[in-house]
Amino acid sequence: METELKLTLDAADLPCLLAHPLLRGAGSTQRLLNTYFDTADLALQKRRMAVRERLAGEQWLLTVKTAGQSAGGLSRRQEWEGPTTPGALEFDTLVNEPALAQELMALRPNLRALFCTDFERQRWVIAHAGAQIEVALDQGRIHVPDTDLSEPLLELELELLSGPEEALMALADVLRQTPQGTVPLAPSDASKAQRGMALWGRSR
Repeated sequence: METELKLTLDAADLPCLLAHPLLRGAGSTQRLLNTYFDTADLALQKRRMAVRERLAGEQWLLTVKTAGQSAGGLSRRQEWEGPTTPGALEFDTLVNEPALAQELMALRPNLRALFCTDFERQRWVIAHAGAQIEVALDQGRIHVPDTDLSEPLLELELELLSGPEEALMALADVLRQTPQGTVPLAPSDASKAQRGMALWGRSR
């Protein structure tokens, strides 16, 4: 179960955010290349699901995310992720819910790449309010292959690794207050997959 808080910000406020004492420490940086799949009749979108292949460094990962609840930028949803071979889409060995795995395997022959995201992720793990929280700053683009359609991507994600869910909002409030002033971090319920689907829809 993935629980995270998604926040958006303006590029002009990025230097101010990165000056925050909690984000000055040694974090990690990685480029992530992602391709999202669906059928021609958008069977996954109708089920409010997402299937993604990700290249993280030299490792390929397959991810399945199910429908969840999202309000005020805070989302909760089931997620499966594991090593893969590009194009294999082996849901039967990834998803441990037999009915869902069977459903995805039935869809597999009709899945095709619809859109991609390409971004650099800066990552910190912060202990706050009795919780361990992954803070991820993503900067890059969303684009539709073989078209000129693209849009910038800049967002901050706080993912709960352990501890109380309330700590996500508490940490967001702390991160808004920097030595250089207040950064307007706005909660967002729009996932990368939803934004990508909207962009792909413009190519139809």
